[in-house]
Amino acid sequence: MGEAGKDALRVAFDRTVKLQFHGATVSSDAGLFPYRELADAVELTEPAAAELLDFRTGHDIQHSMTALLRQSVYGCLARYEDVNDADRLSVGPVMRQVVGGRAITRSAASTSQVGRIETQVLAHPDNLATLTALPRAVRH
Repeated sequence: MGEAGKDALRVAFDRTVKLQFHGATVSSDAGLFPYRELADAVELTEPAAAELLDFRTGHDIQHSMTALLRQSVYGCLARYEDVNDADRLSVGPVMRQVVGGRAITRSAASTSQVGRIETQVLAHPDNLATLTALPRAVRH
């Protein structure tokens, strides 16, 4: 019986996600789940994304600022600092879950979307000031 007899672990932010051992079906990025749990517990990403200036225009905006901020942060935490990995990660089951929103049922943001967010939105001086102030803002 061993592992097969044990119940699956679940993450609090999405109770439909089951963490189980399935032999060859493996994701090396499952360590991102605790980061997402912690970010939700201290209410980090949603309030932060709400404070960011969003310079995107048009009707083809596919991902929320919260999802894009999460994808940028979790990509770095998983040691994918180069946005060239975003296309591959956008279809990864763990990245899709931790990003949330539309990514859960479709895919996370593409390389070009993540690149634009990081270079045009997150790097804007006003947004850098907001992101820099986050550690102080989290201390309730």
